[in-house]
Amino acid sequence: MHFNFDSTEPIYLQVAEQLEEAIFTGGFAEDEQVPSTTEISKQFHINPATVLKGMNLLVAKDLIEKRRGIGMFVKQGATTRIMNQRRESFYADYVMNLVSEAQKLGLTQDKLEQLISRGYQDEDITR
Repeated sequence: MHFNFDSTEPIYLQVAEQLEEAIFTGGFAEDEQVPSTTEISKQFHINPATVLKGMNLLVAKDLIEKRRGIGMFVKQGATTRIMNQRRESFYADYVMNLVSEAQKLGLTQDKLEQLISRGYQDEDITR
């Protein structure tokens, strides 16, 4: 984890985002315990209440759960929930804007699909 203390984004959101990313990428498997608020706060010199606020966001998103007396654990299905949420965000943030711009340019759906296929085939896109 790396925190940008100069960012306008609050630290608790950075905590939540980084833990969510770690769950999504397999850094923390489902049913695996995540570091405690105390561990994170000591390691990164962050107020424990700030860390807890970030973790509670993930509890509210049904990604982690508190197990009384033993800590926080990644919930079953958390990775799938993250994937579904990111797909919906991708649709809303990118696809809808792409379709809107294509319509302004007078591109048909077929032409847009051809351009997307071309993008997948373009070797320069991965550089």
